[in-house]
Amino acid sequence: RTEKLAELLDGAVVLHGDATSEEIMIEENVDDIDVFCAVTNDDEDNVLAAMMAKHLGVRKSLALVNRPRYVDFIQQGSIDIAISPQQDSISALLRHIRKGDVEMAYSLRRGHAEAIELIAHGDAQSSQVVGREVGDVNLPAGVTIGAIVHGDEVLMAQHDITIRSGDHVILFLDNKGCIPKVEKLFQIGATFF
Repeated sequence: RTEKLAELLDGAVVLHGDATSEEIMIEENVDDIDVFCAVTNDDEDNVLAAMMAKHLGVRKSLALVNRPRYVDFIQQGSIDIAISPQQDSISALLRHIRKGDVEMAYSLRRGHAEAIELIAHGDAQSSQVVGREVGDVNLPAGVTIGAIVHGDEVLMAQHDITIRSGDHVILFLDNKGCIPKVEKLFQIGATFF
């Protein structure tokens, strides 16, 4: 399965081993990673892997947990974001009430935080994000760009990646109070039309 994935996922590093192995994380320089996502089918493995990655220096750690009662407890510790699939219906509703070109919105921490997928539009003159590198985007405090989708290519949001018009930008917001600022950041100026 690992060999097949390595063939299918061009440009991705596919590892075969225990997801909670400290040795593998150190060998793969987890401390240089912006966002570590633990998304196996096992809640405990996800929690342990995300905690270990955070301990080893990853900037943000994310864990998929299927038990909603774990979500609040987990985020009080070292894990930055815990996602529960049980909140899908809330997320579908959020997608329709958010401003801007929102592809997906996902409620986190029982509604106190969100993950949003916005589509970048415009050009360098009309947009505050298009034509800029991730590290140069003026994000509000508590907001992190987790990934960028260029066409069929999913890129982890390294600081030197340039956001293009039409890119899908996945953001994590620690506080829902940041949402209006993020929506404004992705609006295009009148000069674009």
